[in-house]
Formats: sequence, structure tokens, C-alpha cells
Amino acid sequence: MNEQNTITRRSLLGAAGAAGAAGLVAGGAGGAAAAQTLHDDPTALASVGSATVPFHGDHQAGITTALQARGHLIAFDLAAGAGRKGAAALLRRWSAAAEAMTAGRVPSGDNQIALDAGPSSLTVTFGFGRTFFAKAGLDKQLPGSLAPLPDFSSDELVAAHCDGDLWVQIGSDDGLVAFHALRILQKEAGGAARLRWQMNGFNRTPGATAEPRTARNLMGQIDGTNNPKPSEPTFDRRIFVPASGSDGSPEWMAGGSYAVVRRIRMLLDTWDNLSLERQEKVIGRRKSDGAPLSAGSGGTETTPVDLDKRDADNLLAIASDAHVRVAKPESNGGAAILRRPWSYHDGFRDDGAPDAGLLFVCWQSDPLTGFVPVQRKLDSGDGLSRYLRHESSALFAVPGGAAKGEYVGQRLLET
Repeated sequence: MNEQNTITRRSLLGAAGAAGAAGLVAGGAGGAAAAQTLHDDPTALASVGSATVPFHGDHQAGITTALQARGHLIAFDLAAGAGRKGAAALLRRWSAAAEAMTAGRVPSGDNQIALDAGPSSLTVTFGFGRTFFAKAGLDKQLPGSLAPLPDFSSDELVAAHCDGDLWVQIGSDDGLVAFHALRILQKEAGGAARLRWQMNGFNRTPGATAEPRTARNLMGQIDGTNNPKPSEPTFDRRIFVPASGSDGSPEWMAGGSYAVVRRIRMLLDTWDNLSLERQEKVIGRRKSDGAPLSAGSGGTETTPVDLDKRDADNLLAIASDAHVRVAKPESNGGAAILRRPWSYHDGFRDDGAPDAGLLFVCWQSDPLTGFVPVQRKLDSGDGLSRYLRHESSALFAVPGGAAKGEYVGQRLLET
């Protein structure tokens, strides 16, 4: 191919950026864009494709990053004989590919799936499972917080879809960009690691609502109202491992976090047969706007939940087993987690029921003081649990972000 006919991803991104600016101006022309024919030059309708999330930083991207429209969760097992050296080479390759793709550059060995797309807020997050450390000869670096999660009565776990040595979370606002990253990382794994399980998720597309809103899950409920916020003074302490190691964590986990991953199937046929009133009582919030039932006919999603409020019949406005009551930090000794889930739909089961629900991902500085006490409380008294089935579970140590010139996990693998 001669030089005049060579098209690079960088040049395509430049053209897309110029088209995006024109598209934003043309957006005020009502239905004009809808009349565009296949012979017209394409006009970008938004700047979604050009959005980037930095790969380097104190923390890995994909933890506090805004929810993306498409996601993949993948676990790998380290190949026999790969050891520490093979693991280090793998993380070096993965980090290089992720850094390139998140910046909108073409990675090594590119398959051109997303050649004409921008990065679309792509993030790639890496973590280590408990079993990784023995296989890599790093037993002394195993964090105490990676202790196996306890059994819960609501668990119906499938072993093949649990755990794993290595974990990758991919998120993007474009499905093709997310799939492209998935394929590149699978190729870069080479013979060093084999796929253990993969889960594919989605969220609402940015710009799909008139203004930014809290996400809804497949039950139609607003989901994530009480998430801790970075502006809160306790946020870093609850979500990220301190740099000082004062909590007993190994130094390589400074700035990192722990991810609990659960595939939770929703019994949607049963749920959808409940009346709206009954659904709202199970959750403790109005379905339309997320306002707590304790607010009566008023309130909004952010109205504080009054657990002591009673109705005209002197009954608790929020039932004793309502999800918001059982999950509230005040009901769990102050335990808090940062929920960053994805919805999923994997077709239909043999009985015709949808195989759909939530890819639950939560982040905390220590799962023993975050997820575990919250889930124990939910497991014993949450009315919502009657409509859920926990089918897979995993826990991963996610190290802090890589500085420029570093790869993720370098401080562990090169200690």
C-alpha cells in the first residue's frame, strides 16, 4: 500500500473530532440529520467517541470512573510454569496495550476492529486473585484482605464462574471499542494465561436522558443513590488502601482497592408480576424517582431516609426487611462500599425465564469491613433476596495505578 492510501487511526480520530464539532452545531436543525442518506458524508451526533480516561495515575481507572455503556469482566488462570517472570511479562504487555488503546492509539498486534473509532472513555483495570500468589511464587506478598469470602445462604455458585488468578475489567461507551480491547488483551495473554470465565455487561448510554441520572437496573429501580462520593472526607479511607501501609496491607497495594465481583440473576418474571406498590415496599423507595417511602408524597432521590417514620396506621413507612433499611450503613456498623455494577442479559433459560440481572462489582479498602458485613446483613434479612440468585463470586486485589514508564503490578512483581 502506498503512502497516499495509508490511513492511520490518528488521522481518522482527527476527522471524527472535526465532524463532531460540526455535528454539535447541526444538532439544532431538528430532523435534518434524520434525512441523511447513505451517500452523504457521516456527521457525528456527539463527542462520546473522543472522550478519554487517563491510564496512568495514583489509582487505576475504572473504579471512580463514571459508569460506561458497555463492559467485559474476564478472569484468567496463570498457565503452568509461567511463574513470576511470565506474569510480569504478561502485565507489561497488557499495560502497554491498555495505555495505547485508552489514549486512542493503535496497540501492537492490532486487529483493526475499532480502527475508525475514538477511545470512547475506554478503561482497563487489572487485579490479582488469591490463587495467583502461590503460582507466581509470591506467597509472602498475599494480602490478608484477600481471605476467602464466607459462604452466604443465598449463594447458588457455579464453580467454573468463580475466582481466578487474574482479573480484567474493560469499560467503554462504545460496544465495538470494548470488544476490541477484549480481543487485544486475549491475544496478548498468549500462552501465559488461559481464560477462566467472561461476563458481558451494559449500562445506559451517556446522553440517553435529558440530564445525568443515577442508573436503573433491570428491575427498573434507581440503583446507586447512596454510593459514597469522592467529595466525602471518608471516601479515600473507605475505598482505597492507604499509602502508608498503616492498615497492615503490603506496600505494593498502596493506592489500590479490593473488588468483589458477583453475578446476580434477577427473577424478573416473578418480580414483574408484583404490583408497583409491592415492588416499592420491597425496595423502600418509589420506583418513579427513587424517593424514600418515608418522604410520603414528597421528596426526591436524595431525600434522607427516615427509618423511624411511621404512616397513618402507625406502621413503619419503610418495612423492616426493605432493601434500603437493611443496606443502609447505619444498619451495618458504618460499613460502606462503592457499587459500580453492570446489567447483563445472556438470553433465556430452559424454562423461558430471562437469564438476566446484575454483574455486581463493589470496591473497598478492605472487603472484611466493607462487603462482608453488608452482605451478611442482606443475606439474613433483605426482602429483595427472594427475587435474586447469586451464581458466581470472586475477590481481587487491584493494585494502585501505574506511573508513566511503569506497568500495573510492577511494584508486586519486581519486589
